[in-house]
Amino acid sequence: MPDKFRKLPKEFYLRSAVTAAKELIGKYIFRNTGTKILSGIIVETEAYTGRTDPAAHSYKGKTPRNAVMFEEGGTAYVYFTYGNHFCFNAVTGKKNTPSAVLIRAVEPLSGINIMKKNRGTNDIFNLTNGPGKLAKAFVIDRKLSGASLVGNEIYIAEAVGNKRKYCILKSKRIGNTKNTEKLYRFYVKDNPYVSRMPKKLLNK
Repeated sequence: MPDKFRKLPKEFYLRSAVTAAKELIGKYIFRNTGTKILSGIIVETEAYTGRTDPAAHSYKGKTPRNAVMFEEGGTAYVYFTYGNHFCFNAVTGKKNTPSAVLIRAVEPLSGINIMKKNRGTNDIFNLTNGPGKLAKAFVIDRKLSGASLVGNEIYIAEAVGNKRKYCILKSKRIGNTKNTEKLYRFYVKDNPYVSRMPKKLLNK
């Protein structure tokens, strides 16, 4: 990891999913594949608050699929969905309070050519603008589920010194039919890498 970045400490994740989801916007995700470092800026997240949230995987209790959500915050939770892609989440809160933040979209920074090859596209704006897309671009699969986010395989960091400022908006989560009134989705205003752009940008 370059010197201008500082890995987020374990304590960052030991808070509510909603707080972490908002504060993860603008942070940097790093994926160490063993041969290359892939990185990007987190520009879209969604919070899932566990046993109080019908939309969360953990709402009805612990299962083999969601067991990682019951670990202490600072753990990676990766699941397979719709039969064709993985999704990467950061577990939050204390142990046995199963909440997590879905990383929905990333602005790619380093290793972009590798990401393009992984995704089979040269369109940079279609590279990591969705949870399944970014997981494939960053080589994230179920093998990483349970990995420590303060380890070296996959981690999130913040910039040291001068930091970019973002206008962060919130909305309802995408694709959910439960607990739909909650404004648990956070994203960077007007960022072209967000999974669903505002109509005014789409029409430009």
